[in-house]
Amino acid sequence: MAQIVEVLVEGGKATPGPPLGPAIGPLGLNVMQVVQKINEATKDFAGMQVPVKVIVTDPKKKTFEIEVGKPPVSQLIKKELGIPKGSDASRTNIVGDLSIEQAIAIAKTKMDQMLAADLKAATKEVIGTALSMGVTIDGKPAKQVQREIDEGLYDEVFAKEEQ
Repeated sequence: MAQIVEVLVEGGKATPGPPLGPAIGPLGLNVMQVVQKINEATKDFAGMQVPVKVIVTDPKKKTFEIEVGKPPVSQLIKKELGIPKGSDASRTNIVGDLSIEQAIAIAKTKMDQMLAADLKAATKEVIGTALSMGVTIDGKPAKQVQREIDEGLYDEVFAKEEQ
């Protein structure tokens, strides 16, 4: 039976220290080998926290596989805007402005991991995360943009993005 260890690491910067080392050390794997594979697989996500699964395929032979997930929506928003973190007072302190196209692009990236039924619903989820981070959409409050999506104001943009 395969053993699985799930960790959140910074893209391209995994180390043998916590949380990775203590989690995989007891499994008998070569920790440095695992770290190198993870860093290679996550280098495109530099500066973002990325979920990673280490799957021990054969404990006797000490073989393993690495599965890299997609970063959380908040990480994708931070990368898109080039900001280090979200707002500590999201309703009063705005830290960035995301375009509707950027929100849709993030929704497309994460769609397979969301419960949303369609791209509009997924985009509204992304906008909800933006709201909690103190990020506006096209200069407007996130809740207003969510209402406008429901009212059909962005139907043209969605039609273009779905092609």
